[in-house]
Amino acid sequence: MSLVLTLLYVPADRPDRAVKALASSADVVILDLEDAVAPSAKDTARSAVEPVLAGVDGRDVQVRVNAPSTPWGVADLELLAGLPPSVSVRVPKVSSPDDVASVRSVAGDRPVHVLLETAAGVEAAYAIASAPGVASIGLGEADLASDLGLSGPGVSEGLDWCRQRLVVAARAAGLPAPAMAVWTDLADGAGLAASCVRGRGLGFVGRAAIHPRQLPVIEAAFRPSAAEIAAATEVVEAMDAATAAGSGTAVLPGGRFVDVAMVEQARRVLELAARTTPVAAPTPTAPTPTRS
Repeated sequence: MSLVLTLLYVPADRPDRAVKALASSADVVILDLEDAVAPSAKDTARSAVEPVLAGVDGRDVQVRVNAPSTPWGVADLELLAGLPPSVSVRVPKVSSPDDVASVRSVAGDRPVHVLLETAAGVEAAYAIASAPGVASIGLGEADLASDLGLSGPGVSEGLDWCRQRLVVAARAAGLPAPAMAVWTDLADGAGLAASCVRGRGLGFVGRAAIHPRQLPVIEAAFRPSAAEIAAATEVVEAMDAATAAGSGTAVLPGGRFVDVAMVEQARRVLELAARTTPVAAPTPTAPTPTRS
C-alpha cells in the first residue's frame, strides 16, 4: 500500500457525509460507529454501513467499532464479519494483545488498526503492535489524557512520552509510522499545521482529520523542506553511483561518509516528498500607495 498521510473520520449515521468523504482526497476513510455517533443512533449507524459501501471498490476504508466491552461492540464486530475482507477494522481502547485476538475471532481475518487510549494500552504498546493481524497503532489522545489525569495548557507536552513510545513500538514491530490523533479545532488551521510539523519531528507520519478542509493542511505540513529534499537526493544519488561502480560505500561532496541508516532515512524523505504537494508561494501583492 502507498504511503498514507490522511485519514478522514465520518459518522456512519450520516450517509450523505459518508458519500462525500469517500469522494474526498483522503487516503483512508474511517466510517465511525463510536465517538461521532450518539448512543441513540448506534443501530442506525450500523445499518448504514453496508449501503454506503455498496459499489465502493478500491477505496481504503476502515470501520471504527465501539469497544467490545460496550453494549454495541459485539454487534459492530458481527457487522464487520459480513463485509469484504478488504474493509479494515479500527478498534478503540485496546489494552492487550488479547483484545486484538478477541476482535479477530468475530470480525475475521482482516487488518486491525488499534487505538491505545489508556495507561495499560501504552504500557503494552509493543506487545499489541506485534499481535497477529495488527496493521497500525495510534493514540486516542483525549481518552488517554483523561486516564492519565492530564489537564491545563500542558496536556499536549504531557502526552509526548506516550507518543514517542508509540513511534518506537510501531518501528520495533515492523509497522508503519503511526499517524497523529485528530486536531479538533476546525477554525485553527495554523495550529493544526504547527502541530503536524512537531509530530513529524517526533516520528509520526500523517494525521487523522475530522473535516475535509483539514486534509490539504496536513499534507502540506508533512512535506519535507526544500533543504531536506535536496540533502536526501544527494545521499541517494551518491549511494546509487557508488553501487553502480561496485562499491558499498559512498562519500558526499563535503567528505561525509554515507551509511545505510542515512540512505534509508533519505529514501523515506523522498517518498514523503513525492506523496505531498509543494506549498504554493503566496501571490505577490502590489504595494499600497502612500499618501503625500
